[in-house]
Amino acid sequence: MIPVDPPPPQIDTRRRRADNWLVAALCFALAVALGLTWAGFSNSTASKPRFITAAVAVETAPKMAPVARVADFGAEKPSPDARHVADWIAASAYNGGMEFFTIDKKSARLYAFDADARLRDTSAVLLGLAVGDDSVPGIGTRPIAKVKPYERTTPAGRFVAQRGHNTQKEDVVWVDYDAAVSMHRVRTTNPRDKRLERLATATVADNRISYGCINVPAEFYNTYV
Repeated sequence: MIPVDPPPPQIDTRRRRADNWLVAALCFALAVALGLTWAGFSNSTASKPRFITAAVAVETAPKMAPVARVADFGAEKPSPDARHVADWIAASAYNGGMEFFTIDKKSARLYAFDADARLRDTSAVLLGLAVGDDSVPGIGTRPIAKVKPYERTTPAGRFVAQRGHNTQKEDVVWVDYDAAVSMHRVRTTNPRDKRLERLATATVADNRISYGCINVPAEFYNTYV
């Protein structure tokens, strides 16, 4: 559970909670290798993030009535809460023109969207064993053997993610670096966990097994993450 990469710049992580702790939105730029610029923040400096003010051009064309944007799920049938959050991101442009993910925790499902809020694909995922929205303070510095079952939560909220590596030198996407929560390929190192079998079942009742990290099928991770 102890991260090994240097921590990313401190970013405002005040969380916007989805209804009933269902959905966490993860946003990051895939086009910038090992870089991050999103929602008015930049990591181009090593100090605190700075706000960016965008210049606005003078309009010469007649003003048009604004068109309400919604997320395009295609043929997918998300839960009402998952749709609500994705629609809100689309309508508010809260993703800052970047690709983004939403995770419906209750359904244990990951949705990958392009920058225009069009669904790229979706997948079942494995989440933290314990139900809850928050990570225990200081949990990211503890040895994994000392993390109690009820502390194994996947936090809810809005996160600006960043690529990095864990203690096994595995490439991951850090969701909350300080809490050692990342999104990574599903692990099969402990056969007793039966993680691949859990992902394959139709029920979500067995999708809670991790220490808080988001376990993604390897093929989906390699293609969309």
